[in-house]
Amino acid sequence: MGLFTGKKGLVFGIANDHSIAWAITEKLHQEGAEMGFTHLPDKDPARPRMEHRVRKLVEPLGAKLITPCDVQKEEDIDRVFQQAKEALGGLDFVLHSIAYAPIDDLKGHVYDCSRGGFLQSMDISVYSLLAITRRARAVLNPGGSILTLTYLGGEKVIPGYNIMGVCKAALESLLTYLAHELGPVNMRVNGLSAGPLKTLSSSAVGDFDVMLKLYPAMAPMRRNVTAEEVGKTGMYLLSDLASGVTGEVVHVDAGFHVMGAPPADAKL
Repeated sequence: MGLFTGKKGLVFGIANDHSIAWAITEKLHQEGAEMGFTHLPDKDPARPRMEHRVRKLVEPLGAKLITPCDVQKEEDIDRVFQQAKEALGGLDFVLHSIAYAPIDDLKGHVYDCSRGGFLQSMDISVYSLLAITRRARAVLNPGGSILTLTYLGGEKVIPGYNIMGVCKAALESLLTYLAHELGPVNMRVNGLSAGPLKTLSSSAVGDFDVMLKLYPAMAPMRRNVTAEEVGKTGMYLLSDLASGVTGEVVHVDAGFHVMGAPPADAKL
């Protein structure tokens, strides 16, 4: 018997086997969870690369649902939750791992971000959690949990993170309000803030390699974290072990977020 034996959930946002969402999914599967998955819609249906990439990962886990979802389309989100209800019944957890900013707006100065780029970044990275939570509330079982992924750039300035940091700040505020509103019906909403891991998303962030070098020098544990450590914490937050935890942003970063200056032995 695992922690998630008999539990069912829906995972938004696995891009590949380097995704944080995938690290969490592996741990959920190991603990017995049954899951459905979404993937980015393919521009060319004749060449479904996005679907194939996700399907290759999750089919061996016994995925109950694999379906496209454009979170900027209300009808897509409605369809996904209807499919999830048909395939899984009531849900026990939802994992939200969705973020996007147009590359020119992400790599440029924040003050140069276009209006359209700002709106699209906020829509996909922040509003999607609100839209997904609205649907999830109707199908989550009592004690159900929603988890979103964030980063320290939403709390402090991380050079190169730019407009995505503004989005993560909004995301972290949003999850607290959602936690407040869902608490009375025994549903939880939390965030996980991981240290820098090499993912598809991080590859677009400027100065990312600098952050990878900085963590072993700055973090109290004198190292960065592993995808497995992040996966275990994500699994914990979605499990009944965290039944009293909501509205939290849990840092899995070897303690980096507590530091205000380099330690005496830092080799920068």
